[in-house]
Amino acid sequence: MSGTKALWLEDWARARGRAFLRFDYRGHGASSGAFLDGAIGDWADDAAEAVARLTQGPQILVGSSMGGWIALLLARRIPEKVAALVGIAAAPDFTEEMWARMDEGQQRELMAAGRIEQQSDYSDEPYVITRRLIEDGRENLVLRSPLALPFPVRLLQGTADADVPPSVALRLLDHIDCPDARLTLVKDAGHRFSGPRELALIGKTLHGVTRAVQSGGG
Repeated sequence: MSGTKALWLEDWARARGRAFLRFDYRGHGASSGAFLDGAIGDWADDAAEAVARLTQGPQILVGSSMGGWIALLLARRIPEKVAALVGIAAAPDFTEEMWARMDEGQQRELMAAGRIEQQSDYSDEPYVITRRLIEDGRENLVLRSPLALPFPVRLLQGTADADVPPSVALRLLDHIDCPDARLTLVKDAGHRFSGPRELALIGKTLHGVTRAVQSGGG
């Protein structure tokens, strides 16, 4: 919740007199717990509880990367609390992609040992993938069954995203059953999507989707 986009969004909301909620899942940032003990279902539970306890009425969900997957799970679980959804480099079902990138030996090691270490592009420390993360992910897939989103949906995606390629956004756009869904591709934008140009687009998108919600349509 201390990331560039979250802080920028809070400032954006404050400047317009709008309520705003940001939080860290368990095992993330300022929250207690160990990251490796958590999985998608746990973090979706955290998000659902935060929205239920700390907000009133339908909300505009903004989810980046894994947060995009979490937002989709909330939209499926508590649609009455969702007024609109904005996905930024959304990564639904990414655990299945992690599994698919492993060779058979790595898959066997993960299942036998319960975890496997892989090189990270963002840190000198290896990235640990747990068996529970993969298995829990399979219990929370959103691209394998119908997904009705009866409210405005906006997807923002960089063409230079090396972690979540544009094909994922296109697949999500094609998959969802939504009367007002739009995908914006940004040339040369990466996965972080947090430069001045990208932040301005997020603000413009939120302004547009807020007007769509207020008008009761797209």
